[in-house]
Amino acid sequence: MFQQTIASRIDFDGVGVHSGLPVRLALLPAEVDTGIVFHLVRPDGSIRQIPAVSANSSLTDLSTVVGDLAGAHVSTIEHLMAALYAMGVDNVAVRIDARETPILDGCSAEYVRGINEAGVVSQGAKRRYLRILKPVAIEMGKARAEYRPYAGTRFEIEIDFANAAIGRQTYRADLTAARFTRDLARARTFGFMADVEQLWAAGYALGSSLDNSVVLSDDGRVVNPEGLRFEDEFVRHKALDAVGDQALAGLRILGCYSSYRGGHRLNAMALQALFADPTAYEIVEMPARRVDPVRHAPLVAVAAPAFGPQIL
Repeated sequence: MFQQTIASRIDFDGVGVHSGLPVRLALLPAEVDTGIVFHLVRPDGSIRQIPAVSANSSLTDLSTVVGDLAGAHVSTIEHLMAALYAMGVDNVAVRIDARETPILDGCSAEYVRGINEAGVVSQGAKRRYLRILKPVAIEMGKARAEYRPYAGTRFEIEIDFANAAIGRQTYRADLTAARFTRDLARARTFGFMADVEQLWAAGYALGSSLDNSVVLSDDGRVVNPEGLRFEDEFVRHKALDAVGDQALAGLRILGCYSSYRGGHRLNAMALQALFADPTAYEIVEMPARRVDPVRHAPLVAVAAPAFGPQIL
């Protein structure tokens, strides 16, 4: 019912999966209505603040990016955003000294662990939600994404790869902190050996390794000696990414988000399509008054212009 922040500072050190450069990142408690804001520390010591909202994001395929691609920006934010969103953290300042978050072990598990250890505290302002009122769908080639009205926050993700180790996989579930921790947080990013040299030549995946990525050979084998963490780890990671990308709504979504053969670009395009139709959603909040515990707490509509998801 109320907005939340973390109880204390949380520090992470690692390397960027694409840049290969060292990164130091700290999560800091923030005041109500702050949202998630990246504080990029530039080489001269100055700090550029970049709110993590759809209006600041770019359409990219390999990761989720906020800020100016030609200037101050932070990339590969999806694993961190997914952890904050799923664990109920509404307000936090993300202090970072590089243009890419640390990949850690390729998923959200370390971020979830840090949030759990620090703790989450309730703040004195009601949480606002973005409630889906009607279906909104987009297509991009064979890929498709859709929002549908739903009494909760639900993700239905389906992937379809020619690689024999993946094939067609589906993950469908309501999002809760416990389910995210159990089902999605440990699902790692993945890639194909056939793409590695091309990515390296383009300046990407310089920090990728078997310690932070599931790698697939051309003949459909998982190269990692330890194998997979889940039989369907691939679709679980795509679901993790979808959670992180939808967090850029700036508000928690009450509705179902589904995608087929999706990725970061499709997720971002879907969010843009949703915001382009003001009749497709409304902004609501949970009342603070006591309600009958047998029934769901009613949702109260508030004025969208005052609390619009893109207003910083």
